[in-house]
Amino acid sequence: LTFTLVLSFFILMLCFPQTTFLGASKGLLLWFQTLLPTLLPFMIISNLLICTNSVGYISRFLKPLFQRLFCISERACYPVLVGFLCGYPMGAKAVADCTRMNHISKEEGQYLLSFCNNTSLMYIMSFLVLQNFKDSSLLLGTLFILLLSPILCSFLFRHFSSKSTRQHTLSQRNNHLIFHFQIVDDSIMNGFESITKIGGYVILFSILFAIGEQFPFKWFLPALEITGGTTTIFSWNLPFQRTYPLVLSLTSFGGVCSIAQTYSMIQGSGLSIKPYIIQKLITAMVTSLLAFSYVLLSH
Repeated sequence: LTFTLVLSFFILMLCFPQTTFLGASKGLLLWFQTLLPTLLPFMIISNLLICTNSVGYISRFLKPLFQRLFCISERACYPVLVGFLCGYPMGAKAVADCTRMNHISKEEGQYLLSFCNNTSLMYIMSFLVLQNFKDSSLLLGTLFILLLSPILCSFLFRHFSSKSTRQHTLSQRNNHLIFHFQIVDDSIMNGFESITKIGGYVILFSILFAIGEQFPFKWFLPALEITGGTTTIFSWNLPFQRTYPLVLSLTSFGGVCSIAQTYSMIQGSGLSIKPYIIQKLITAMVTSLLAFSYVLLSH
């Protein structure tokens, strides 16, 4: 199956050379102008915080709220913060890095991955609400729905994580600060490696998206990539009562491109991508129900 898919993609690229070029150019510009300056600094700083054990101070501040809300260990508070603020795939990277550094257990990392790898708040406010919906009155409601749905789903997903393992990890952690310039070098190189992987996936999916637009059946396109998918849904000119739940569920799911990026971030950490995909689909359904209810109550 993999061979067939790759070969089909290669043939499509040969059949649509101009479309492939335009798709690759669009993906490269998106990566260079948006993702690179947005994500790379956070990746480097996140690496430094984790490798120097500085996350302990942040986690200690967040512990009273996050530990009670999500039933997690103290060190797990930092990936949750990153996942809700910084967007795909920073949450997955922070979880994987903490797992590799033995700050959290693999079981707890799998639980964190289920709910803390989400769309960034800036994307929701700027691109989604202000640029596409063009209605600032939707801002608070949209933020509330997209933050509430993963939190609600965490109540379900936590039952698949061992609390005793989380407590064991908490008791064994090392709180001593560590710093030397090799850590800085390694953090920078790791950041560039991660952002390059993300760029590769963005370019590939931009090409696939551009080729898909050449065919009459385009219903599958939004599931491929979140930014282009959102634009495609709006181009269908559906009533607001249908557009709003569709766009928010896609935003919650993240698209196949974000799944591929997440998979690249968790390599070597022992975390599995299959439960994550199922959990993101569940979260997308919960988001759709919340969005539909919001439309009924407010419009």
